[in-house]
Amino acid sequence: MSADGHGLPDNAIRGAHDMIHHAEQEEHEHEAASKRGLTDKAVEAEHDFMQHAEDDLNRAETMTDWIFDESGDAPPAAGNCAALIKVVNSQHREELSNLRYSLILVLELKGEKKLGKRNVSTIINYYRDPGDGSPPMPVRISDKTVTNERPTIAKQTIVKDITGEEDKYTLDRNGFHFRRQATQLRDADFHDEELVKAKYYPEAEQLLREMYYPVPLSRLIETTGAPRIHIFDHKVRVGPSNWHKLGEGNRVTRGPLFRAHVDQSYAGAELVLRRHFPDEADDLLKRRYQIINIWRPIHTIHKDPLAVADARSVPESDLLAASILYPRGSRDETWTMLPNDVHQWYFKDTQGPDEALLIKCFDSATRPGLARRAPHSAFEDPDMVDRGHRESIEARALVFYIE
Repeated sequence: MSADGHGLPDNAIRGAHDMIHHAEQEEHEHEAASKRGLTDKAVEAEHDFMQHAEDDLNRAETMTDWIFDESGDAPPAAGNCAALIKVVNSQHREELSNLRYSLILVLELKGEKKLGKRNVSTIINYYRDPGDGSPPMPVRISDKTVTNERPTIAKQTIVKDITGEEDKYTLDRNGFHFRRQATQLRDADFHDEELVKAKYYPEAEQLLREMYYPVPLSRLIETTGAPRIHIFDHKVRVGPSNWHKLGEGNRVTRGPLFRAHVDQSYAGAELVLRRHFPDEADDLLKRRYQIINIWRPIHTIHKDPLAVADARSVPESDLLAASILYPRGSRDETWTMLPNDVHQWYFKDTQGPDEALLIKCFDSATRPGLARRAPHSAFEDPDMVDRGHRESIEARALVFYIE
Protein backbone atom coordinates (compact mmCIF):
# COMPACT_ATOMS: atom_id res chain seq x y z
CA MET A 1 0.00 0.00 0.00
CA SER A 2 1.37 3.39 -0.95
CA ALA A 3 1.22 6.44 1.28
CA ASP A 4 1.40 8.96 -1.58
CA GLY A 5 -0.94 11.83 -0.87
CA HIS A 6 -2.37 10.24 2.24
CA GLY A 7 0.26 10.80 4.94
CA LEU A 8 0.62 7.06 5.65
CA PRO A 9 4.25 5.86 5.58
CA ASP A 10 4.67 2.37 4.13
CA ASN A 11 7.18 1.50 6.83
CA ALA A 12 4.59 2.07 9.57
CA ILE A 13 2.52 -0.93 8.47
CA ARG A 14 5.61 -2.99 7.63
CA GLY A 15 6.96 -2.15 11.07
CA ALA A 16 3.78 -3.36 12.76
CA HIS A 17 3.94 -6.62 10.78
CA ASP A 18 7.60 -7.08 11.74
CA MET A 19 6.84 -6.57 15.42
CA ILE A 20 4.11 -9.21 15.37
CA HIS A 21 6.44 -11.56 13.47
CA HIS A 22 9.06 -11.13 16.21
CA ALA A 23 6.41 -11.94 18.81
CA GLU A 24 5.50 -15.11 16.88
CA GLN A 25 9.13 -16.24 16.79
CA GLU A 26 9.48 -15.74 20.53
CA GLU A 27 6.27 -17.69 21.18
CA HIS A 28 7.64 -20.59 19.10
CA GLU A 29 10.89 -20.49 21.08
CA HIS A 30 8.88 -20.85 24.29
CA GLU A 31 6.85 -23.78 22.96
CA ALA A 32 10.00 -25.63 21.89
CA ALA A 33 11.65 -25.05 25.26
CA SER A 34 8.54 -26.28 27.10
CA LYS A 35 8.63 -29.58 25.22
CA ARG A 36 12.25 -30.28 26.07
CA GLY A 37 11.91 -29.38 29.76
CA LEU A 38 13.14 -26.22 31.44
CA THR A 39 16.11 -25.74 33.73
CA ASP A 40 15.99 -22.81 36.18
CA LYS A 41 18.19 -20.79 33.84
CA ALA A 42 15.98 -21.65 30.87
CA VAL A 43 12.88 -20.56 32.81
CA GLU A 44 14.41 -17.13 33.28
CA ALA A 45 15.33 -17.02 29.59
CA GLU A 46 11.77 -17.87 28.59
CA HIS A 47 10.50 -15.12 30.88
CA ASP A 48 12.72 -12.68 28.96
CA PHE A 49 11.50 -14.05 25.60
CA MET A 50 7.93 -13.42 26.66
CA GLN A 51 8.71 -9.91 27.85
CA HIS A 52 10.27 -9.09 24.46
CA ALA A 53 7.25 -10.56 22.68
CA GLU A 54 4.90 -8.46 24.78
CA ASP A 55 6.99 -5.35 24.09
CA ASP A 56 6.71 -6.04 20.34
CA LEU A 57 2.93 -6.36 20.60
CA ASN A 58 2.70 -3.10 22.55
CA ARG A 59 4.76 -1.27 19.93
CA ALA A 60 2.65 -2.75 17.12
CA GLU A 61 -0.52 -1.61 18.86
CA THR A 62 0.87 1.91 19.28
CA MET A 63 1.78 2.02 15.62
CA THR A 64 -1.63 0.80 14.41
CA ASP A 65 -3.34 3.36 16.65
CA TRP A 66 -1.29 6.00 14.90
CA ILE A 67 -2.21 4.58 11.47
CA PHE A 68 -5.92 4.85 12.35
CA ASP A 69 -5.45 8.44 13.53
CA GLU A 70 -3.59 9.39 10.35
CA SER A 71 -5.73 7.48 7.83
CA GLY A 72 -8.15 10.36 7.28
CA ASP A 73 -9.09 10.38 3.59
CA ALA A 74 -6.79 7.49 2.73
CA PRO A 75 -8.19 4.59 0.67
CA PRO A 76 -10.30 2.10 2.66
CA ALA A 77 -7.48 -0.41 2.27
CA ALA A 78 -5.39 1.64 4.69
CA GLY A 79 -7.90 1.35 7.52
CA ASN A 80 -8.65 -2.27 6.62
CA CYS A 81 -4.97 -3.18 6.78
CA ALA A 82 -4.58 -1.50 10.16
CA ALA A 83 -7.72 -3.28 11.41
CA LEU A 84 -6.34 -6.64 10.27
CA ILE A 85 -3.08 -5.97 12.12
CA LYS A 86 -5.10 -5.20 15.26
CA VAL A 87 -7.01 -8.49 14.99
CA VAL A 88 -3.80 -10.50 14.55
CA ASN A 89 -2.20 -8.52 17.35
CA SER A 90 -5.13 -9.36 19.66
CA GLN A 91 -4.84 -13.06 18.83
CA HIS A 92 -1.14 -13.11 19.65
CA ARG A 93 -1.74 -11.19 22.88
CA GLU A 94 -4.20 -13.92 23.95
CA GLU A 95 -1.68 -16.63 23.03
CA LEU A 96 0.99 -14.78 24.99
CA SER A 97 -1.32 -14.66 28.02
CA ASN A 98 -1.80 -18.44 27.80
CA LEU A 99 1.96 -18.96 27.54
CA ARG A 100 2.52 -16.74 30.57
CA TYR A 101 0.03 -18.85 32.56
CA SER A 102 1.76 -22.09 31.53
CA LEU A 103 5.14 -20.66 32.53
CA ILE A 104 3.77 -19.70 35.94
CA LEU A 105 2.70 -23.33 36.42
CA VAL A 106 6.21 -24.50 35.47
CA LEU A 107 7.74 -22.07 37.95
CA GLU A 108 5.42 -23.19 40.75
CA LEU A 109 6.24 -26.84 40.08
CA LYS A 110 9.92 -25.93 40.39
CA GLY A 111 9.37 -24.14 43.67
CA GLU A 112 9.91 -20.77 41.96
CA LYS A 113 7.54 -17.80 41.98
CA LYS A 114 9.33 -15.31 39.78
CA LEU A 115 6.14 -14.51 37.89
CA GLY A 116 3.81 -15.00 40.84
CA LYS A 117 2.87 -12.28 43.29
CA ARG A 118 4.40 -11.93 46.73
CA ASN A 119 2.51 -9.26 48.65
CA VAL A 120 4.31 -8.22 51.83
CA SER A 121 2.83 -7.27 55.20
CA THR A 122 5.21 -4.67 56.58
CA ILE A 123 5.61 -1.24 58.19
CA ILE A 124 5.53 2.11 56.39
CA ASN A 125 6.85 4.97 58.51
CA TYR A 126 4.76 8.15 58.29
CA TYR A 127 5.17 11.57 59.87
CA ARG A 128 3.70 11.85 63.37
CA ASP A 129 2.04 15.27 63.45
CA PRO A 130 2.29 16.80 66.96
CA GLY A 131 -1.03 18.55 66.30
CA ASP A 132 0.14 21.97 67.48
CA GLY A 133 0.31 23.57 64.04
CA SER A 134 4.11 23.55 63.90
CA PRO A 135 5.79 22.58 60.61
CA PRO A 136 7.80 19.35 60.35
CA MET A 137 11.30 19.63 61.76
CA PRO A 138 13.83 20.20 58.95
CA VAL A 139 16.34 17.55 57.94
CA ARG A 140 19.87 18.92 58.31
CA ILE A 141 22.62 17.71 56.00
CA SER A 142 26.26 18.59 56.62
CA ASP A 143 29.24 17.45 54.58
CA LYS A 144 29.36 14.12 56.44
CA THR A 145 26.18 13.73 58.49
CA VAL A 146 22.41 13.57 57.89
CA THR A 147 20.27 14.48 60.92
CA ASN A 148 16.57 13.61 60.74
CA GLU A 149 14.74 13.86 64.05
CA ARG A 150 11.18 14.07 62.75
CA PRO A 151 8.83 11.89 64.81
CA THR A 152 7.34 8.95 62.94
CA ILE A 153 4.35 6.68 63.29
CA ALA A 154 4.69 3.07 62.08
CA LYS A 155 1.66 1.83 60.17
CA GLN A 156 1.09 -1.82 59.30
CA THR A 157 0.57 -1.98 55.54
CA ILE A 158 0.23 -4.48 52.72
CA VAL A 159 2.67 -3.64 49.92
CA LYS A 160 1.37 -5.29 46.76
CA ASP A 161 3.66 -7.00 44.28
CA ILE A 162 2.99 -5.91 40.70
CA THR A 163 5.06 -8.64 39.04
CA GLY A 164 3.51 -9.52 35.70
CA GLU A 165 1.41 -6.35 35.62
CA GLU A 166 4.14 -3.71 35.36
CA ASP A 167 2.68 -2.20 32.19
CA LYS A 168 -0.59 -1.32 33.96
CA TYR A 169 1.06 1.49 35.92
CA THR A 170 1.94 4.73 34.13
CA LEU A 171 3.52 8.02 35.09
CA ASP A 172 0.50 10.13 34.23
CA ARG A 173 -2.12 7.88 35.82
CA ASN A 174 -0.30 6.36 38.83
CA GLY A 175 2.85 8.47 39.14
CA PHE A 176 5.24 5.59 38.48
CA HIS A 177 6.22 3.18 35.73
CA PHE A 178 8.57 0.22 35.33
CA ARG A 179 10.67 -0.01 32.19
CA ARG A 180 13.35 -2.44 31.06
CA GLN A 181 16.73 -1.01 30.10
CA ALA A 182 20.17 -2.58 30.41
CA THR A 183 23.07 -0.44 31.62
CA GLN A 184 26.69 -0.66 30.53
CA LEU A 185 27.89 0.15 34.06
CA ARG A 186 28.92 -2.57 36.48
CA ASP A 187 29.07 -2.69 40.28
CA ALA A 188 32.18 -0.63 41.00
CA ASP A 189 31.36 1.85 38.22
CA PHE A 190 28.43 3.27 40.20
CA HIS A 191 30.82 4.54 42.88
CA ASP A 192 32.80 6.61 40.37
CA GLU A 193 31.03 9.99 40.27
CA GLU A 194 32.54 11.11 36.98
CA LEU A 195 31.91 7.78 35.26
CA VAL A 196 28.27 7.87 36.36
CA LYS A 197 27.88 11.36 34.90
CA ALA A 198 29.70 10.46 31.69
CA LYS A 199 28.00 7.13 30.96
CA TYR A 200 24.95 6.64 33.17
CA TYR A 201 23.40 10.09 32.76
CA PRO A 202 23.08 9.62 28.96
CA GLU A 203 21.46 6.22 29.56
CA ALA A 204 18.95 7.75 31.96
CA GLU A 205 18.18 10.52 29.48
CA GLN A 206 17.68 8.00 26.67
CA LEU A 207 15.31 5.98 28.85
CA LEU A 208 13.14 9.05 29.38
CA ARG A 209 13.18 9.94 25.67
CA GLU A 210 12.01 6.43 24.80
CA MET A 211 9.21 6.83 27.34
CA TYR A 212 7.85 9.86 25.52
CA TYR A 213 8.52 8.57 21.98
CA PRO A 214 8.28 4.75 22.00
CA VAL A 215 7.67 4.57 18.24
CA PRO A 216 10.38 6.12 16.04
CA LEU A 217 8.06 8.15 13.81
CA SER A 218 10.04 11.17 12.68
CA ARG A 219 6.88 12.96 11.59
CA LEU A 220 5.42 12.71 15.10
CA ILE A 221 8.60 14.10 16.67
CA GLU A 222 8.74 16.94 14.15
CA THR A 223 5.15 17.84 15.01
CA THR A 224 5.34 17.83 18.79
CA GLY A 225 9.02 18.40 19.51
CA ALA A 226 11.11 16.21 21.79
CA PRO A 227 11.23 17.23 25.45
CA ARG A 228 14.30 18.86 26.91
CA ILE A 229 15.79 16.59 29.56
CA HIS A 230 18.41 17.50 32.15
CA ILE A 231 19.75 14.94 34.65
CA PHE A 232 20.62 17.18 37.58
CA ASP A 233 21.96 14.77 40.22
CA HIS A 234 22.08 11.20 41.49
CA LYS A 235 22.41 9.22 44.71
CA VAL A 236 23.89 5.79 45.31
CA ARG A 237 22.57 3.97 48.39
CA VAL A 238 24.69 1.11 49.70
CA GLY A 239 24.62 1.45 53.48
CA PRO A 240 22.99 -0.60 56.24
CA SER A 241 19.30 -0.35 57.09
CA ASN A 242 20.04 1.53 60.34
CA TRP A 243 22.38 4.11 58.78
CA HIS A 244 20.38 7.07 60.13
CA LYS A 245 21.07 5.93 63.70
CA LEU A 246 24.83 5.82 63.22
CA GLY A 247 25.12 9.53 63.96
CA GLU A 248 28.25 11.47 63.02
CA GLY A 249 29.55 10.53 59.57
CA ASN A 250 26.46 8.53 58.55
CA ARG A 251 26.18 10.27 55.17
CA VAL A 252 29.12 8.21 53.90
CA THR A 253 27.20 4.97 54.58
CA ARG A 254 23.87 6.21 53.25
CA GLY A 255 21.38 3.34 53.02
CA PRO A 256 17.63 3.04 52.31
CA LEU A 257 15.25 5.75 53.55
CA PHE A 258 12.42 4.23 55.60
CA ARG A 259 10.05 7.22 55.55
CA ALA A 260 7.15 7.97 53.21
CA HIS A 261 8.10 11.08 51.26
CA VAL A 262 8.27 12.88 47.91
CA ASP A 263 11.62 14.39 46.95
CA GLN A 264 10.15 17.79 46.01
CA SER A 265 7.05 19.66 47.12
CA TYR A 266 5.40 21.88 44.51
CA ALA A 267 7.39 24.85 45.81
CA GLY A 268 10.48 22.65 46.09
CA ALA A 269 10.33 21.81 42.39
CA GLU A 270 10.66 25.50 41.53
CA LEU A 271 13.67 25.75 43.86
CA VAL A 272 15.34 22.94 41.90
CA LEU A 273 14.55 24.53 38.55
CA ARG A 274 15.88 27.94 39.58
CA ARG A 275 19.05 26.40 41.04
CA HIS A 276 19.95 24.62 37.80
CA PHE A 277 18.63 27.16 35.27
CA PRO A 278 18.91 30.56 36.99
CA ASP A 279 19.02 32.54 33.74
CA GLU A 280 16.14 30.68 32.04
CA ALA A 281 13.91 29.97 35.01
CA ASP A 282 11.22 32.58 34.38
CA ASP A 283 10.75 31.36 30.81
CA LEU A 284 10.89 27.65 31.70
CA LEU A 285 8.28 28.11 34.43
CA LYS A 286 5.78 29.09 31.72
CA ARG A 287 5.97 25.58 30.23
CA ARG A 288 4.90 22.24 31.55
CA TYR A 289 7.79 20.60 33.37
CA GLN A 290 8.33 17.53 35.52
CA ILE A 291 10.86 16.04 37.90
CA ILE A 292 11.29 12.30 37.32
CA ASN A 293 13.45 9.92 39.36
CA ILE A 294 15.00 6.91 37.63
CA TRP A 295 15.53 4.35 40.42
CA ARG A 296 17.54 1.24 39.59
CA PRO A 297 18.96 -1.68 41.62
CA ILE A 298 22.71 -2.21 41.27
CA HIS A 299 22.11 -5.85 42.25
CA THR A 300 18.79 -7.72 42.29
CA ILE A 301 16.81 -6.40 45.26
CA HIS A 302 16.00 -8.78 48.10
CA LYS A 303 16.45 -6.77 51.28
CA ASP A 304 14.79 -3.37 51.88
CA PRO A 305 12.97 -2.94 48.53
CA LEU A 306 11.38 0.34 47.45
CA ALA A 307 7.61 0.84 47.67
CA VAL A 308 5.78 3.51 45.71
CA ALA A 309 2.26 4.78 46.41
CA ASP A 310 -0.34 5.12 43.68
CA ALA A 311 -0.72 8.89 43.33
CA ARG A 312 -4.50 8.53 43.04
CA SER A 313 -4.70 7.07 46.57
CA VAL A 314 -2.88 9.98 48.25
CA PRO A 315 -4.97 13.14 48.80
CA GLU A 316 -3.21 16.50 48.93
CA SER A 317 -4.23 16.86 52.58
CA ASP A 318 -1.89 13.97 53.51
CA LEU A 319 1.20 15.87 52.30
CA LEU A 320 3.09 18.38 54.47
CA ALA A 321 5.89 20.60 53.17
CA ALA A 322 9.19 19.92 54.96
CA SER A 323 12.60 21.53 54.51
CA ILE A 324 16.05 20.07 53.96
CA LEU A 325 18.83 22.43 55.04
CA TYR A 326 22.34 22.21 53.59
CA PRO A 327 25.66 23.81 54.47
CA ARG A 328 26.17 27.37 53.25
CA GLY A 329 22.48 28.22 53.52
CA SER A 330 20.87 26.37 50.59
CA ARG A 331 17.64 24.43 51.08
CA ASP A 332 15.20 22.08 49.42
CA GLU A 333 11.54 21.49 50.19
CA THR A 334 10.00 18.02 50.13
CA TRP A 335 6.70 16.41 51.06
CA THR A 336 6.49 14.33 54.23
CA MET A 337 3.38 12.22 54.60
CA LEU A 338 0.57 11.63 57.10
CA PRO A 339 -0.88 8.10 57.54
CA ASN A 340 -4.15 7.17 55.87
CA ASP A 341 -5.84 3.80 55.33
CA VAL A 342 -6.65 4.68 51.70
CA HIS A 343 -3.01 4.70 50.56
CA GLN A 344 -2.15 1.93 48.09
CA TRP A 345 1.50 0.81 48.07
CA TYR A 346 3.26 -1.28 45.39
CA PHE A 347 6.65 -2.82 44.68
CA LYS A 348 8.34 -5.21 42.25
CA ASP A 349 9.57 -8.38 43.94
CA THR A 350 13.23 -9.22 43.17
CA GLN A 351 13.57 -6.13 40.99
CA GLY A 352 16.72 -6.51 38.90
CA PRO A 353 19.34 -4.10 37.49
CA ASP A 354 17.63 -4.08 34.08
CA GLU A 355 14.28 -3.00 35.59
CA ALA A 356 14.24 0.76 36.07
CA LEU A 357 11.50 2.33 38.19
CA LEU A 358 10.46 5.80 37.04
CA ILE A 359 8.87 7.90 39.78
CA LYS A 360 7.15 11.20 39.13
CA CYS A 361 8.10 13.60 41.93
CA PHE A 362 6.52 16.67 40.36
CA ASP A 363 4.37 17.74 37.41
CA SER A 364 3.39 21.35 36.81
CA ALA A 365 0.32 20.28 34.81
CA THR A 366 -2.90 20.25 36.82
CA ARG A 367 -5.53 18.63 34.62
CA PRO A 368 -8.06 16.32 36.36
CA GLY A 369 -6.89 12.75 36.82
CA LEU A 370 -3.22 13.52 36.18
CA ALA A 371 -0.75 12.18 38.74
CA ARG A 372 1.41 15.06 39.97
CA ARG A 373 3.56 13.18 42.54
CA ALA A 374 4.12 9.65 43.81
CA PRO A 375 5.28 9.16 47.42
CA HIS A 376 7.77 6.37 48.03
CA SER A 377 9.64 4.65 50.85
CA ALA A 378 11.95 1.75 51.54
CA PHE A 379 10.38 -1.01 53.63
CA GLU A 380 11.57 -4.05 55.52
CA ASP A 381 10.65 -7.38 53.96
CA PRO A 382 10.39 -9.77 56.95
CA ASP A 383 11.48 -12.74 54.81
CA MET A 384 14.66 -11.02 53.63
CA VAL A 385 16.18 -9.41 56.74
CA ASP A 386 19.24 -11.69 56.63
CA ARG A 387 20.16 -10.83 53.04
CA GLY A 388 22.98 -8.44 52.11
CA HIS A 389 22.58 -4.66 52.03
CA ARG A 390 20.50 -3.24 49.22
CA GLU A 391 22.49 -1.31 46.58
CA SER A 392 20.70 1.13 44.27
CA ILE A 393 21.13 4.31 42.25
CA GLU A 394 18.58 7.02 41.61
CA ALA A 395 19.11 9.68 38.97
CA ARG A 396 16.86 12.75 39.00
CA ALA A 397 15.77 14.58 35.89
CA LEU A 398 14.06 17.83 34.93
CA VAL A 399 11.86 17.30 31.87
CA PHE A 400 10.63 20.36 29.97
CA TYR A 401 7.85 20.16 27.40
CA ILE A 402 7.68 22.12 24.17
CA GLU A 403 4.00 22.92 24.71
